[in-house]
Amino acid sequence: MGLEENLKSMNINEEENKNPNPNTKDEEDGELEEGEIAGEEDDTTSSSLKKGVVEQPHPLEHSWTFWFDNPSAKSKQATWGSSMRPIYTFSTIEQFWSLYNNIHHPSKLPHGADFHCFKHKIEPKWEDPVCANGGKWTVSFPKGKSDTSWLYTLLALIGEQFEYGDEICGAVVSVRGKMEKIALWTKNAANETAQMSIGKQWKELLDYNDTIGFIFHDDAKKLDRGAKNRYTV
Repeated sequence: MGLEENLKSMNINEEENKNPNPNTKDEEDGELEEGEIAGEEDDTTSSSLKKGVVEQPHPLEHSWTFWFDNPSAKSKQATWGSSMRPIYTFSTIEQFWSLYNNIHHPSKLPHGADFHCFKHKIEPKWEDPVCANGGKWTVSFPKGKSDTSWLYTLLALIGEQFEYGDEICGAVVSVRGKMEKIALWTKNAANETAQMSIGKQWKELLDYNDTIGFIFHDDAKKLDRGAKNRYTV
């Protein structure tokens, strides 16, 4: 199944989650049998059918955890990441939509906030063993314009849409000044083939026209904002 079909499928599940028991037009349009009263139904049959229906969850290949770095809890003296907290871990499509539909989207987050979605048991920190030798692709948007791209990024992550999916650690959206940034973190920065594939797929998924760059975490730790892109697409 291709990328578009997978995303459409997950969006269909969103609609089911919002309205799990839609009325069927066919039933309303059906002709009445002789002696049948409109709106009348067999209570026994209806009750037994309802009891027999069991909603089956749609499990994801990996469990994922949302993390939030609260800007009001940050201080210049504090160690980076000390104000970051895990919010919730989900493992089904239904759990994802229940969470997504009830949390602030990037355009509603306060200035300085970082909101992460990482594979369960991977912390969104350079020090995490899985992330230590990795890096990140970053896309930028004007203030309030990253909501759709953030959703598409999340769906691509949890729907395992990347060819080198094992390389994916997670993603973070950051609200800064007049812009919002989404970064996609990966495991092995030196694996150029994998990183270039991920960058190209992500850019295509978002329909993003500007050039995007990949920075090694090692470079960022040593050079901070002076770190240069090692790969671009």
